Amino acid sequence: MSTPMETVTAPLWGWVLLTVVKSLAVLIALLTAFAYMTWLERRLIARFQIRLGPNRVGPFGLLQPLADGIKLFFKEDFMPEEADKPLFLLAPAISMIAAFTAFAVIPFGPTDITLWGVPLFQIANPDTGILFVLAATSLGVYGIILGGWASTSKYPLLGALRSSAQLISYELAVGLAIVGVIVLSGTLKLPEIVEQQAGLWNLFVLPLGFLLLVVGATAEVNRAPFDLPESEQELTAGYHTEYGGMKFAAFFVAEYVNLVTAASVITTLFLGGWRGPFVDQIPLLGLFWFFVKVFAFVFFFIWLRATLPRVRYDQLMDLGWKLLIPLAFVNLFVASLIAL
Repeated sequence: MSTPMETVTAPLWGWVLLTVVKSLAVLIALLTAFAYMTWLERRLIARFQIRLGPNRVGPFGLLQPLADGIKLFFKEDFMPEEADKPLFLLAPAISMIAAFTAFAVIPFGPTDITLWGVPLFQIANPDTGILFVLAATSLGVYGIILGGWASTSKYPLLGALRSSAQLISYELAVGLAIVGVIVLSGTLKLPEIVEQQAGLWNLFVLPLGFLLLVVGATAEVNRAPFDLPESEQELTAGYHTEYGGMKFAAFFVAEYVNLVTAASVITTLFLGGWRGPFVDQIPLLGLFWFFVKVFAFVFFFIWLRATLPRVRYDQLMDLGWKLLIPLAFVNLFVASLIAL
């Protein structure tokens, strides 16, 4: 292993090989996390409701995600007769690819651990890191919109329209909350934002921005109590009503990977990312601390689903436009004063 102080640089083939290996490792990790987040969510919600949850397939039900995957793989693949077939097939792929792409710039470990001068715990580090995350996550809504429209059915179309309106409403508050962090750190690069929090987390400097990002991220990933685009009581299953089998699984994967990405972004921007006790002495501990923080937020999102009832759609819009956006401007003003 080399350090950034050394002049060793990676040959082109080495850089390509490392990028491919890191991408595959992150892809496998996210798919595994998705599978066992479904198990974790069912177990936790069952415990909140004084039930057992999945406990038959494997010890403690740990093989339940595998059984679910096999079931979805062998389910009948159907399509509405009047659906726009190319778009109907393309929509879940767009959502899933956008979800995985957004994680590419997240530093999930110390970036000073390198091989040939290439950081091992971040796939890419563009100058516009956090903007890349916002752009990639925004693209995911195109899959939802196209899926709802291509289904040629009322409920999916209503779910798609809700999702697009929800994204527009809460993206503004989320973006302004993130701008506050950018003003404080003076950079768009995520590793530098993590390093800037070596002494004090942004959570304690901008607590209002932290709350805005948590609420806005919950709405953007369509999690309860803001899961209006797929509310079962009103829209059957919303934008993916007409989907089944592996196409439905793709939407399912996108939702849970977006949840992990949201937790990772909150951790990186406000909780010091991979920084934690003894990381300076044992850098590999950064992976552990990053995982612990992300897991805590995943647990929090599941807890919200088990605790809070779904809000009405007018309440959702009022919260975004009338409360969160004004508070986001207040947060940006405070961040600007601190940065002076």
